Amino acid sequence: MSAIVTSLRTNMDNWQERIDLACAFRWTARLNMHEAVANHLSLAVSPDGRKFLINPNGRHFSRITASSLMLLDADDASTMDKPNAPDPTAWHLHGAIHRNVPDATCVIHVHSKYALALACLADSTLPPIDQNCMRFYDRVIIDDGYDGMGLDEEAERVSRGFAANPGKTVMVMGNHGVMIIGGSVAHTFDTLYYFERSCETYLTALATGRPLRIASDAVARKTAQQWADYPGGCELHFSELRAMLDEQDPGYRS
Repeated sequence: MSAIVTSLRTNMDNWQERIDLACAFRWTARLNMHEAVANHLSLAVSPDGRKFLINPNGRHFSRITASSLMLLDADDASTMDKPNAPDPTAWHLHGAIHRNVPDATCVIHVHSKYALALACLADSTLPPIDQNCMRFYDRVIIDDGYDGMGLDEEAERVSRGFAANPGKTVMVMGNHGVMIIGGSVAHTFDTLYYFERSCETYLTALATGRPLRIASDAVARKTAQQWADYPGGCELHFSELRAMLDEQDPGYRS
């Protein structure tokens, strides 16, 4: 470990959390689920969930490092008045969720290609047509109340959608994108990965114009529970992502 990284690690709290979140940013870019310098990932680091790490304004996901992440307080109304203020939608959307949804340790908001396409359909339901899609059976909130960019009341409204639907960790934001919450970076990123893959499968199947093979409610519900009970899959997936970055692009840890 370099002297610079050692110094940063010594002088910053939540270093492992910063590394994990930086890894998630890098892989979101590698998998083309980012959008220019927009979109945001955040991670609560205080016991009450109201202090959280988030990406700095204008930094491309592929250049995020552990030390570049900002530490914000969801209760600090002066945040946007500071010289290094975050992106306004990042502050409003993630601040509202970290204030109002205690279970949302990690929050990912992206405009990924296939999830966004699903959000643009009049019916944004993801039917249980394959094993991946079944992971999300009855676990997705479809928000059809879009009222502009996620500022002020719009952000509060989105957070209330999660608060009113405990146990549901994915929100398809109609006309906007996708918001995913979870108890760890590993779990939340894994959810994003599989949700995007599921949307890709569904939209590809729709494009054939042929009838869909939709599983029964009973099979979909059973498979969703098997996903939930599957031991250690999220952590194993994310551990491998970290290991690959350590080999190929270790600068994310700086």
